[in-house]
Amino acid sequence: MSTFKTLLSGRSRALVRWEFGLVLLLIATMIFGANESKYFLGWQTFFFAGLNFGEIAIMALPMTLIIITGEIDLSVASMLGLSASLLGYLFIHGWNIWLAMGICLIVGILGGALNGALITILGLPSIAVTIGTLTLYRGIALIVLGSNTAQGFPVSFTKLSLPIAHTHIAWDFAIFIVLALIFGVVLHSTALGRSIFAIGLQPETAFFSGIRVKRIKFSLYVVSGLISAFAGLLYTFQQSSSASDTGLGLELNVVAIALFGGISIFGGRGTIIGVVLAVCVFGSLQASLTAINVSAQAQNIVTGCLLLVSVLLPNLTQSFSDTKRKLQRRKVVGT
Repeated sequence: MSTFKTLLSGRSRALVRWEFGLVLLLIATMIFGANESKYFLGWQTFFFAGLNFGEIAIMALPMTLIIITGEIDLSVASMLGLSASLLGYLFIHGWNIWLAMGICLIVGILGGALNGALITILGLPSIAVTIGTLTLYRGIALIVLGSNTAQGFPVSFTKLSLPIAHTHIAWDFAIFIVLALIFGVVLHSTALGRSIFAIGLQPETAFFSGIRVKRIKFSLYVVSGLISAFAGLLYTFQQSSSASDTGLGLELNVVAIALFGGISIFGGRGTIIGVVLAVCVFGSLQASLTAINVSAQAQNIVTGCLLLVSVLLPNLTQSFSDTKRKLQRRKVVGT
């Protein structure tokens, strides 16, 4: 484990610099938005940003842990859509709302278990598996609800689209913060978290040092399925309706937030605080672009550019550092 600690300490400085950059970018987007609209810094902007990005932010938390292990889950948005469609189908067919929600969460666990089993037991690549289940879960959602739209959910649940009483905080964002604290403690303060980093850094070494690599990866996919299904319930109540295309394409935003938060696509590096900052940057940026009437399609271009930057910049920086070390070693050998 000393090797792991050495690698982590070496990368922690880069993460601090990355997170400091996110703070500066967040301040810049807020200044830009405030200049474009006098209402930007009002509570409405804060509330709607939390409302719009809540489910995406929630799904980014288990995605973070999965990417740190060197894997990925591209089926999260489709599981969200399947959960929403199944909830709508069961509700319009007279099921008790609590029982229907329980069924949806179980389906999320089973969906995550399917991903985990194909990846850890059969040894299939996670990107191929989750692209397949992305299509599978979306297809099942279409079969379950078809072109119908389910509405008329109990008011006690659709109130989740309103701020928390006596505050201007969206329920989705508050739930995200609570989950972020839990995930942060697990990742940074427990043996499980250290094992997750070890798996991402050197999976074979982690295995031979006694870490149950397959079991941990399988469990993370189960958690991802559960959280995605839960996000589907929140999304349904927020919109007061559900359809088979709910959450279509949101997986791009989930991955973008995780990577932009400093999570290495190659695994072994990242922090939950970085992901929280990335959520705030994305929310502030979306609100800023909306204030100047930038279309949703154009905003997707910005998201794609940030995704590329989050992948390219850390690798370019690492390559530069490696080249610098090699040159320094040559100078030492030359003298």
